[in-house]
Amino acid sequence: MKLHGLHHVTAVTSKAQANVDFYTRILGMRLVKKTVNQDDVSAYHLFYGDEVGNAGTELTFFEWAHMGPNVNGPGSIAHTALRVTGHEALEWWAQRLEEHGVLNNGVSEFHGHARLDFADPEGQPLALIDDGGAPGGTPWAKSPVPAEYGIRGLFASTLIVRQLETTGLVLTKVMGYEQVGDYPSTTTPGERTVVFALDGGGAGKEIYVVEQPHKPYGQLGRGGVHHIAFRTPNGEEQIDWMNWLHRVGLQTSGLVDRFYFQSLYFRIPDGILFEIATDGPGFATDEDAAHLGERLALPPFLEPRRTQIEAGLRPIELPVR
Repeated sequence: MKLHGLHHVTAVTSKAQANVDFYTRILGMRLVKKTVNQDDVSAYHLFYGDEVGNAGTELTFFEWAHMGPNVNGPGSIAHTALRVTGHEALEWWAQRLEEHGVLNNGVSEFHGHARLDFADPEGQPLALIDDGGAPGGTPWAKSPVPAEYGIRGLFASTLIVRQLETTGLVLTKVMGYEQVGDYPSTTTPGERTVVFALDGGGAGKEIYVVEQPHKPYGQLGRGGVHHIAFRTPNGEEQIDWMNWLHRVGLQTSGLVDRFYFQSLYFRIPDGILFEIATDGPGFATDEDAAHLGERLALPPFLEPRRTQIEAGLRPIELPVR
């Protein structure tokens, strides 16, 4: 029983159309599934990923128009890093983002990785990180971004917590991560960032934890991250994870069938929501792989309500492919 890294990151947007425009037209990611939040069918759930939305490549969004702006603080998933290959790609991206009016800080380095930090139009902090040519992730063939510079998936997530010790215990003693780095803040005395990794780290296998013992708790809103999911290969191992989490005293949602994958949710002591998700069956389960994301996809249990659900959603104009 072993986690295989990040599965997906789910954030919050207030404007589905603007979200689609930014992530497909500027970042060149593929909208691989246009569906709804299965617990709130009035809200879109948009999935962006590589050519077919492989596990480990997906950045997803709930559209909740009523939410105020996100405020990061302890209890927040504060940052998402995506992966590209090569320092040249980062330099290319710095120029592309500037051409599209997206401010960035230029190429820097953290924990041995070259990176480029920026934010999406709703203020969600993002980065592109050189993955060193790690395997996995196939950039979208019809992307406006050249394939050699294309986004290949997820690299890391950053958490903010009040106390590092309890989160560190969950990551290491429960989830199998190893602490591999500890960096004091260069701007805020008393703060530090600790790096946890699976299999030595790298693409999709790093979690950064920022300790902010004296800051007020964060408030989730548009431009914030709702939860992060970790990969398990199949339902059998997911059941093992559920039983293990219960044995160590963490409450879970039990197994939840999301049709495209199966989910298991739990919260760590700082209140951050984690998910363990299966790699399959995948997004081509109900759509031809060549036409992913082109229509509203609904799991079978919601299909009888299609007319009602579609009436409650604003149409989204997809990029020309």
